[in-house]
Amino acid sequence: MVVAIVTAFTRAIPYLLFGGKKELPTTVKYLGNVLPASIMIILVVYCLRKIDLTSFPFGLPELFSVAIVIVAQVTKNNTFLSILLGTACYMILIRTVFSV
Repeated sequence: MVVAIVTAFTRAIPYLLFGGKKELPTTVKYLGNVLPASIMIILVVYCLRKIDLTSFPFGLPELFSVAIVIVAQVTKNNTFLSILLGTACYMILIRTVFSV
């Protein structure tokens, strides 16, 4: 019950602070523009940080999957499809082609 109340409160805070006709502060607008891309970059670096380029499979499953995600996002502009295709590509590659 406590977790539910805290979750509801933290989700309500932005509406309580910035709700109604109030103008958003410039800092909040800036963070709203910059943070989504920054978070995605951090996630990509985090996911690719332990690739070993010196031994088999030389990071190829990860690099192929990233390429699939980029192509799917540029051509279809559908984030869910890009994530689905990249994950499926990676899982298929590590379980079949690059299995050790």
